[in-house]
Amino acid sequence: MANNVKQIWAAGKAVVNGWLAIPSGFSAEVMAQCGFDSVTVDLQHGVQDYHSMVACFQAMQPHPVTPMVRVPWNEPGIIGKVLDAGAYGVICPMVNTRDQAEAFVAACKYPPAGTRSNGPIRMVAYGVPSSYQQTANEETLCIPMIETREAVANLDAILDVPGIAGVYIGPSDLGFSHGLVPRLDRDEPEMLAIYDRVIAACKARGLYAGIHTGTPSYAVRAIEMGFRLVTVANDSGLMAMAARNAVSHIRHDSRIA
Repeated sequence: MANNVKQIWAAGKAVVNGWLAIPSGFSAEVMAQCGFDSVTVDLQHGVQDYHSMVACFQAMQPHPVTPMVRVPWNEPGIIGKVLDAGAYGVICPMVNTRDQAEAFVAACKYPPAGTRSNGPIRMVAYGVPSSYQQTANEETLCIPMIETREAVANLDAILDVPGIAGVYIGPSDLGFSHGLVPRLDRDEPEMLAIYDRVIAACKARGLYAGIHTGTPSYAVRAIEMGFRLVTVANDSGLMAMAARNAVSHIRHDSRIA
């Protein structure tokens, strides 16, 4: 069980991550063929549920993308289930303290590093020991989200938790918690200063900072800032952007449309 995201990071490159809000294996299959390094199923704010997530994993499996999941919350039951189903990385929202980060890592890792229950039903034949259990703790990525004032204040303590691979900034909630309009691609000096702090703190520890962006141009900017995992919108957002551009182009260039 080799995690391609880890290999990309080790090579000094940035991971380009897709995001699935649509509960469809077909949508996942299309996205998996578009050149992303990893594709994340969103169980928090997407229209996905556990069964649609499994269908997305099955559709992505023939393609060279690393399957990841954003779980709805820092809750051991769902964290264990998404890992058993085949997630190689877990992005967890609203991790604000060291205690919460430690609980998150414990839910992701088998003993003695954590408390995850054995039963990786899609990764091996159920209940049969295999190399998966031997390598899962090392290969599974634990990525807490930094998206509140409290999380920023506790950033160093969160990053110092053993087992954390990096952090993922949620710009909308992070801005919202600072009294700003919730949106993805931010230019406010106070937000950019936080980004710089997160990137520097991760780099100092050999960890990796990720961020959700709304446009390809901001994703490029984020990589240039130092982020090493960037997501561009999601499948429904990309579809809407392409559709709007197509309609706008037709109406602009046609004399009668």
